[in-house]
Amino acid sequence: MIRPATPDDRPRLQRIRTWLPEPTPGLLETAISGVGSVLVSTADGVPVGYVLTMVADDAYVAELVVEPAHRGEGRATRLLGATADMARDRGCDRVSLTVHEENDVARSLYESLGFERRGREPDYYADGGDGLLFEKRL
Repeated sequence: MIRPATPDDRPRLQRIRTWLPEPTPGLLETAISGVGSVLVSTADGVPVGYVLTMVADDAYVAELVVEPAHRGEGRATRLLGATADMARDRGCDRVSLTVHEENDVARSLYESLGFERRGREPDYYADGGDGLLFEKRL
């Protein structure tokens, strides 16, 4: 099930966020407070993954993570689909995101969902890796 995050989800989402290689400090807390959008994927009512999106004229996926025990179940696909629906409902005509150049699994997922590579951000990540900018028209 996909649903909007609530403030009560914060502790669980903070634990899930530890699976991200480079989470943005404070972003999850800010987004849950209403500045962004956080959708969660649940198993037996408990969040096991989330997507954090900042929405203005367009939507930007800032964080997407699913606990390892629940990967391969289509949760990231459903979270991104729900994000596209939410963005469309808010008048956005595209969703974008940045992925580490070496994250082949994520790049394959995004490409399979219709995201197209639009650019490169040199030294985007703390390890010196480039970020690849992907975009999907809605």
